[in-house]
Amino acid sequence: MAMRIVVTGGKGGTGKSTVAAALAYELSKTKKTLLVDADVDCPNDHLILSVKRKKIKDVLQFIPEFKLDECTKCGKCAEICKQHSIVFVPGKYPAFVPETCTGCKACMAVCPSGAIKEGSKKIGSVYDGKNFGINLVSGELKVGEPVSGELVVETIRVAEKIAANRKMEAMIVDSAAGIGCPVIASIAGSDYAVAVTEPSPSALSDLQRVLLVIRHFRIPCGLMINKHNLSKSFCRKIEAFASKNKIPVIGRIPYSKRIMESTIKMKPVNAYDKQFTGIFSNTLKNIRQRNVEE
Repeated sequence: MAMRIVVTGGKGGTGKSTVAAALAYELSKTKKTLLVDADVDCPNDHLILSVKRKKIKDVLQFIPEFKLDECTKCGKCAEICKQHSIVFVPGKYPAFVPETCTGCKACMAVCPSGAIKEGSKKIGSVYDGKNFGINLVSGELKVGEPVSGELVVETIRVAEKIAANRKMEAMIVDSAAGIGCPVIASIAGSDYAVAVTEPSPSALSDLQRVLLVIRHFRIPCGLMINKHNLSKSFCRKIEAFASKNKIPVIGRIPYSKRIMESTIKMKPVNAYDKQFTGIFSNTLKNIRQRNVEE
């Protein structure tokens, strides 16, 4: 089984995708590496790696299919629907809004006449590609779909099958921002978590929240501080927080226009500028060391 490292951090814009792509590129020099873009609401690792993706599969989700000839017009399906995807007027057949349905199947469970059957709708797709020696699996949510956790689960499931078939030795999972279902699905089952933050109050606040999720799953964790030279005083606050909570700082990335340039050129930053190679190689050394210790 390939070692699985999840890159997370809570706040959006801290550089999770930059770090994930750079770690994957550094790992690919010595190991067969798979990068999983689990930020399915807004995937961009294929842009950083300049990958032309190929669709592997569409992902379907349950939606109710109403058999009106069996419906008794009781309205229980509408009462139970937390998303208000089923509209009911007494004496009328229920009206269904598929765009807001999250596929919980509660309506089917409460229907006394069995008038609700299993239907399906497409919620997104999973893609495959390769560049810079990195295999990429990327999920992308269909525009307008309300829930992405199920697609993240399927994206990682597909990635695990590919990792096994291609005998991958390492897997990097690039998670979405926040602490919701998509992030939980990305973190669960990982061997190590890299929490990416930056020297700002909002980043530290969000970091504290995502660490609760990581600790819930009892996953070893290390902290990576991006743009650490923008505010030395707040960087010290983050380091003090990390020390107090016994979280190792496994890497520091300076603010640099070269990172922005690498994104524009669609290359991992350590492939674009070799001065960043040492940062990410040392980070991987720290991960290996900490993971062995714990």
